[in-house]
Amino acid sequence: MADLFDDALPAERAPERAAPLADRLRPRTLAEVIGQDHLTGPDGAIGRMVAAGKLSSLVLWGPPGTGKTSIARLLADAVGLRFVALSAVFSGVADLKKVFAESRDHARAGRRTLLFVDEIHRFNRAQQDGFLPFVEDGTVVLVGATTENPSFELNAALLSRCQVLVLHRLDEAALGSLLDRAEADVGRPLPLTEDARAALLASADGDGRFLLNQAEMLFDTAPAEPLDTAALRDLLQRRMPVYDKDREGHYGLISALHKSIRGSDPQAALYYLARMLTAGEEPLYLLRRLTRAAVEDIGLADPQALAQCMAAKDTYDFLGSPEGELAIVQACLYLATAPKSNAVYMAQKKAWKSAKDNGSLSPPKHILGAPTRMMRDLGYGDGYEYDHDAEEAFSGQDYWPEEMTPETYYRPTDRGFERKLAERLAWWDERRAQRPD
Repeated sequence: MADLFDDALPAERAPERAAPLADRLRPRTLAEVIGQDHLTGPDGAIGRMVAAGKLSSLVLWGPPGTGKTSIARLLADAVGLRFVALSAVFSGVADLKKVFAESRDHARAGRRTLLFVDEIHRFNRAQQDGFLPFVEDGTVVLVGATTENPSFELNAALLSRCQVLVLHRLDEAALGSLLDRAEADVGRPLPLTEDARAALLASADGDGRFLLNQAEMLFDTAPAEPLDTAALRDLLQRRMPVYDKDREGHYGLISALHKSIRGSDPQAALYYLARMLTAGEEPLYLLRRLTRAAVEDIGLADPQALAQCMAAKDTYDFLGSPEGELAIVQACLYLATAPKSNAVYMAQKKAWKSAKDNGSLSPPKHILGAPTRMMRDLGYGDGYEYDHDAEEAFSGQDYWPEEMTPETYYRPTDRGFERKLAERLAWWDERRAQRPD
C-alpha cells in the first residue's frame, strides 16, 4: 500500500503550519494516495489512464474521506489538464454555464479542462443532462464524486458516458498510516494509550479526513499524560469502543454474537450485544450484522426476521440512543429464538454458480414477450398458458431454457414457515410430473 508521504517533509514542500492537518497531509502525487491502490496502482484503471496519457470522464463513488477530491486534482496534474472544481451543493445553472464557456475558450487555445463536481448526485436530472453535450464534444473531462449509488442517483445518459470507479473505505492499516504521517508532520506522537489509539481508528469508520480532524484536536489539547479509552471518549464526546491488543473487542465479539444467534442461544446473543453496545460500537454496524443473520441463518423459515431487523433500524433512526437500542435488543432476541434455515443462502450460491456456468441461454420462446409484429411472426409467446386460467392457478409449463436441464437450488427445511413452502413445492412438482409432454 502506498504511503501518504515520505517520513520527513522537505522544507521546500512543507505547507503553511497554520493550515489544517488534513490539508497539510493531502497527497501530492497519485502514488501518495493511500488505500486506493486498486485504482491508482499500475494495474488500476486510473494508473492505466495516466500511463496512456488519456483520461475519460469518471464517477468516483465511495464513502466520505477516502480521497475522491485529491484523486481528481492529482489526475488533472498527471495528464496536464486545467482543473476546475464545483460543489453541487452550492452551484447552480449559472455556475455551470460560466464554467462551460470558459472551458470552451481554453479548449480552443489547446488546453482541455477537468471539471470536478463534488456531490454530483445532488444535481437534478435536468442539470445532469446539461453536462452531456460538453462531455461528448470534449469541452470538459467530467470527474464526479458521490457517496451515493450512481445507478440510482445519476441519469442513465450521463452514466453511459462515464466510467464508474469505486473507492474503498480506508481499512485499519491505511488509517494507521495516516496517523503515522500526522505524527511525523507534528513532530510528536499522539497522546494516547495503545488501546485508545485503536479505539480512535475504529471510530473513524474508514473516513481519513475525520480521523485527521480528531487527531488534530488531540494534538492541540496536548494532555499531560496519554489518554486511555474512557478519557478519549470524554474529550471527543464520542462513545469509543474498547479494543484490546488482539482486537477481540471488535471481530471476536461480532463473531460471537452472530454464532450465538445461529445457535439459538438468546441469552448469550444478548450478552455479546450488550458488550458491544456498552463499549461504544456503532449501533448501525450491529444492525447490519443482525440483518445479515436474518437472511443468512433464518431466511424463509421465518420471513418476519428480516422485517424485524428493518423495523429496528427505522426505530433506532427515529429514537436514537439510548431509547432506540431497545429495538436492536428486540431484533436480536427475535433472531435468536426464530427457527433456523440457511436454505436461501445455499440457494443463492448454487443459482449464482449455475448462471455463470451456463452462460447467456435464452428462455423458451413461449414465455418471451412479443411487443412487435416481427417477434410474433417468429413465434414469440406462442403456446404460453396463463396460469390464472388453469385449474388451481397452476399450468405446470416448463420455464427453463431448452438447452438446460431444470435444476433445484432452493430446498426448504421442515422448520418454521419453510415446512409449508416444502409442502407447496412438492404439490407443484407432483403436478408437473403428471403433465403430458
